[in-house]
Amino acid sequence: MAFPAAGAELKLATWNLEWLTLRPAGDPALPADVRPRQGEDLAHLRAYATVLAADVVALQEVDGEAAAATVFPPERYALHLTADHVVQRVGFAVRQDLTFTANPDLTALELPGSRLRSGADITLEWPGGRLRLLAVHLKQGCRQERLSDPGHAACPVLRRQLAALQGWVAQRQAEGVPYALLGDFNRWMDAGDAFYGALLESGGLLRATEGQSSPCWGGGGFIDHIIAGGPARGWMRADTLRVLVYRETGAEWRARLSDHCPVSVRFVLPD
Repeated sequence: MAFPAAGAELKLATWNLEWLTLRPAGDPALPADVRPRQGEDLAHLRAYATVLAADVVALQEVDGEAAAATVFPPERYALHLTADHVVQRVGFAVRQDLTFTANPDLTALELPGSRLRSGADITLEWPGGRLRLLAVHLKQGCRQERLSDPGHAACPVLRRQLAALQGWVAQRQAEGVPYALLGDFNRWMDAGDAFYGALLESGGLLRATEGQSSPCWGGGGFIDHIIAGGPARGWMRADTLRVLVYRETGAEWRARLSDHCPVSVRFVLPD
């Protein structure tokens, strides 16, 4: 195994690939306005994955391993996706020379009767330690409103997902293990946000995106976050937060690439 030695850096990233699928246009599983990627589009995404050069990438909106492999080729990355029966699945691309074990999906995020996504849960392993990782893609439509706001139907759903995340964080805290949450939270978390405040009550956390704005597609608040917990808070170098902005700026490229840019941060493994 060629895992970095103690004191080396581990680059973690999250990337929502927006309906990455191999299904044809008009497939009944796809919304009518979804335009599946063509060969040139996938080549651009693969090139950006190469530039990103992350050790581990939390993935969102990926329709299975075959679709993920068009961006993260199997000779370079091992893939793990949730077992959900939806097009927009969550998972990880892990550099092939790293060792990890897959833990059970966090199915409590999916919610009965919904078309939401479970969380993908893995543990990176190396001779000197472990790092537990949870990739998520939470309910859209409640970016800053009160979680109990009856005027926004998504907010009570997000509040139920928050309870599942609190439980996962509390378990990791009780175990005393280093961990991180990565993904599309569909939530701005600055200015005393109640969602993030509730997570903090479950365990001490450090969010790389705190107080920052994203330059992706013209700028705005972050909804893609990387959050370290437990001993991993001391491993994450928040000053290494980066957003890989696409060179293409035309309106058509937002659909051809993704409406999200890759977000990354580096962790320094303990001595």
